[in-house]
Amino acid sequence: MREHTSYTTRRTANSNFARNRNTVRHTRRSLGSISQIVIISMITLVFGLIYVSEGTKATSFDYEISNIESEITEMNAKKDDLAVEKARLNSVATAKNSTVAAAMEDATVTGYAAD
Repeated sequence: MREHTSYTTRRTANSNFARNRNTVRHTRRSLGSISQIVIISMITLVFGLIYVSEGTKATSFDYEISNIESEITEMNAKKDDLAVEKARLNSVATAKNSTVAAAMEDATVTGYAAD
């Protein structure tokens, strides 16, 4: 005797399937733990590089300011030296043009004292 097998279709077995509908279920994909670690480390690296570059810029500005301040100090010292030199030259010129200096004799060296 032949066994009678009954076949059931998926449509009748599972009520989620209907005519003219896709029967594919898509699973949500997510990143693996290693991918997440790599992405987070790359973001951290980028932010770190940005932080370091900004810190370097601030330091270079500090060096520029320091160099300019030292140049200003040097220029002020030169200005003071030139003011002293100007006063000396003016006093020499005034002494040469005075009537008292014109009446004086030129100095001559007569000899040196030996020890």
